This record gives sequence, structure tokens and C-alpha cells, in this order.
Amino acid sequence: MNTRTRVLIAVAGVLTLAAAAVIYVGVAGARNQDTASAGTSGAVTLEGGRLLFRSTADADRGHVSSVSAADPGGARAVSTVSCSRVYAAGGTGICLRPESGLTTYQLAVLDSRLVVTQEIPLVGLPNRARVSPDGKRLAWTVFVTGDSYNGGRFSTRAGTLDLTTDSVEGTLEDFAVTVDGKPYKAADFNFWGVTFTRQPGRFYATMSTGSHRYLVEGDSNARTVKTLRDNVECPSLSPDETRVAYKAAIDGDPAKGWRVSVLDLASGTVTPLAETRNVDDQPAWLDDRTVAYALPRTQGHSDVWSVPSDGSGAPRLLIPEAESPAALP
Repeated sequence: MNTRTRVLIAVAGVLTLAAAAVIYVGVAGARNQDTASAGTSGAVTLEGGRLLFRSTADADRGHVSSVSAADPGGARAVSTVSCSRVYAAGGTGICLRPESGLTTYQLAVLDSRLVVTQEIPLVGLPNRARVSPDGKRLAWTVFVTGDSYNGGRFSTRAGTLDLTTDSVEGTLEDFAVTVDGKPYKAADFNFWGVTFTRQPGRFYATMSTGSHRYLVEGDSNARTVKTLRDNVECPSLSPDETRVAYKAAIDGDPAKGWRVSVLDLASGTVTPLAETRNVDDQPAWLDDRTVAYALPRTQGHSDVWSVPSDGSGAPRLLIPEAESPAALP
């Protein structure tokens, strides 16, 4: 990737972040230094039969870790790689992390042994990360400030990287948008929570404009997105690509919290899942029957829970002291 491309990505966000963002980066950097000796190099790979996650335990906070999918409460492997957000699929990992010694962030592409193969500068606070099933496409979401329409509050930027062509979309806001079948333009577009299909260039994401938060279907090749349904945030496509797990604002109002739900793409049927607590996360499918998500417990500590995708059963504590789960089939 050439220097010009890197610069374009870096300026796709805003030039400055809020003071809170700078403080957050400083804390994150300190924590990474405090735990630099945690883990064993090569202890974690992206091989199958494991669940990947970001540790929130005091001893190895932020470090990419994994457990056996058959025994998620058992012994964990801990790597020396630290991330603010992590995900993996198809033998490729994405790590959103602070840049060393700087108050900025970067996207690090990881190979199957967590070796960094590419780094891309980002402006904003890491929020979401995804990899396509074949490991060829990566997506990220960051919080930014400075948009004139937003009164100084945080907005979002979502971008994608195609490893097969090395092409980058620093923001989806440049795509042509269709709302309810009609071309639509607005100054307040926000995109976040990308999830990929197996078809090259195709994805789902959240787009907000006005008071609406839409599920959109996108085409990177055509540079278009179209709305499919309202009140869908942080979608996650099921392995069989027939359903989307997401967080739905209760009564359509985010101030009331979110309920993890599943949308059947063919029928439009929505199934609220058995988890009734407020889940502010992009769900992750463990298989076609199970959805996982992180729930904060105390400051800086989270646990990964799972629940059946058909609305039955009850939430189950899957991995304590963990977040950013990803199943490695």
C-alpha cells in the first residue's frame, strides 16, 4: 500500500478527537505497557476449534487470547499481541490498537500466527471490527468528532480493506445511498458494524440518518448501499447467511437500551433472543444456532455470554473476563 493511500485513510476521519478520546488512549497505552510481558509468543493461532477474544483480566488485559470451543471456561492461551478490538476468520485477524507512543490508532492485519503483515493508520476510537469468512476482506468502525451536523458529539466512520486487491474504502459515506428504493442524500450519514457475505464485495452494515438506524446491504464494487429495514444496529450475518443477529433499540429508542435479536432475511421475521439485559455490542455467531456477545461487569471488565439464536433457552456465561469474541471453525 503506498503512502498516499495511507494518508487518505488517516484523513478519512477528523483532524482532532475529543479530550476524552486522548485520555482513553493514554490509559490504554499504559495498560498495554503494564501487561507487555503477559502471554507466550506463538501460544495463540487462528487455527480451528478455538474461540478467539480480547482478555479483560487484570493480568493480561487487552491481549489476544483463545480457549477451546469445546471447553470455553477452561484454560486459555494468551498471546503477546494487544488490541482494543479484535476479530478473525479465514485465517486472517484484524487488530485495532493504539500506535506506539502516539495518541492515534492503527489497524493491524494479522496472519494465522498473529504476525502483523500490514498496518494502516486510523483516526478515531476503535469500536467494531470484522473479517469476511474467507479472510480476504476486513472492516472497521471508529468513533470520531468534528462533524458540523453533530454538535461536537461522536460520529462514526466505517471502512473496508480488500486484501486481494489492496483496495481501501476509508469511509462508506462516499457510496451512493438508496432509501426505500429511492436515491437519497444527506449530510448526516453514519455507518458502522459491517458484516461480510461470502460473495466478494457484498456486505451488510448499519446506516443512520435523521432519527433512523437502517440495516443496509452494500456492494463495494458498485459503491452502493440500499436500506432493508429500520431499527437494526451492529448486524452480524449467520454462517448460513440466512439471518442477521443485531441489537435492536427498545421501542426504537437507544436511550432505553438494546435487545439482541435475530432477523430472518427472507421472511423479515424478527426473533428477540432470551438475553434481556442491555447489550451494546456487535453479536458474533459461534455456529448457526448460537450467538455470542460481551457484557460489561465492572469498569474495564467484561464477560462473553451466549444464547440460542431461535429465542429459546437462557443466557450462558461462556468466557469470563473477555470481549470481542470470534469463533474459529
